[in-house]
Amino acid sequence: MLSKTDAAYIAGLIDGEGTVTLTRKHRNENRQLCVSISSTEKPMLDFVKHSTSVGKITNKRTSKSIHSRSYTYAVYNRQALDLLREVLQWLKSYKRERAELILQDYLRLTPRNGKYTKELRNHRQEFVRRVLMIKANPTS
Repeated sequence: MLSKTDAAYIAGLIDGEGTVTLTRKHRNENRQLCVSISSTEKPMLDFVKHSTSVGKITNKRTSKSIHSRSYTYAVYNRQALDLLREVLQWLKSYKRERAELILQDYLRLTPRNGKYTKELRNHRQEFVRRVLMIKANPTS
């Protein structure tokens, strides 16, 4: 359990420098929930990891020598769901709408054994489409 202050701070980091998305680690896999925050400030990400007791911090590649070192904190699946539950009330960007939809439907549409009926697969694909359509400043 995060304190209210830490939950609000982490929500701000997610809103400003983070993502709430469904991503694939490998091409043929189903998409999985990922909450991540990228920054050049590793101590800040260390704070998030320490506060949540979950996730991983990785180094991001730099394409040019003039770029600063940067890092990404990421947490996946059920641990990411737990984090979203704790920070939801403080999210202010479109990421709140994504988080609400994910919290509502992700577990129902993601069997633990990875076995999908045709109907469940279709519902899951529609869910993924709906989540990924929620973007900042949508164009009409």
